[in-house]
Amino acid sequence: MGNQETSTDTGAVKRVATYELSTDLRIAAARLTRRVRAEKADDALSDGQFSVLALLVREGAHTLGELSNHERVTPPSMNRRVNALVDAGYAEREPSSTDGRKVLLRATSKGVALVKETRRRRDEWLYRRLAKLPSEQRRLLHQASTIIRELADS
Repeated sequence: MGNQETSTDTGAVKRVATYELSTDLRIAAARLTRRVRAEKADDALSDGQFSVLALLVREGAHTLGELSNHERVTPPSMNRRVNALVDAGYAEREPSSTDGRKVLLRATSKGVALVKETRRRRDEWLYRRLAKLPSEQRRLLHQASTIIRELADS
């Protein structure tokens, strides 16, 4: 496995094994994700339910099968998530205008408001922490965010 050279605070060059970097980055990303996800407008909503609702807000109506494929879960599991969203008033079912056998799931105005408020809380939480960092660290995180996005999209 390869090594990377990085500078330490003292300017000395330190070798970092790629496997160490992958472990450190995976742990840091998971911890940050868990912490950000804790900032939500409805604590009763699971992460999986919120993910489905956010998808419906972002992309519009989907069938149960499309949601299952996108979230990589079985249709029965997705049906439980959707039922919870419908029961809470965050989503609604409607017949497809092109195929009477299909049912589309759409976010309600209450669901859209919940997603917006949750995103606002998450952005606010992260903004407050980033604002406390020195500008050099913020620049470094900006560069790293581009690389992390590329990794995630690969």
